[in-house]
Amino acid sequence: MQTKIIKVGVLALSLAMLGGCGNMKEMQASIDSANAAASAAMSKASEAYSLASKSQSTASDAALAASKAQATADEALACCKANSDKIDRMFEKAMMK
Repeated sequence: MQTKIIKVGVLALSLAMLGGCGNMKEMQASIDSANAAASAAMSKASEAYSLASKSQSTASDAALAASKAQATADEALACCKANSDKIDRMFEKAMMK
């Protein structure tokens, strides 16, 4: 009777261990899948960061170019105003004579 109980116990324990191993394999597959997804996400995040850095650099260059263009336009406007004032003074002198 005791041997029968021991045999049934060993069989039950073996089945439990086999079931546990199967479960471990599923968990390991799930962990591997999660690691792969995390690695892919990290790669995409790295790409996005690199692209954002390049965009920021391009935007800074564009802002500098716009600032230089504004300075040139301001100088041209000042020159135009000075020429207009000179022409007005010349016409005034001509009209006075």
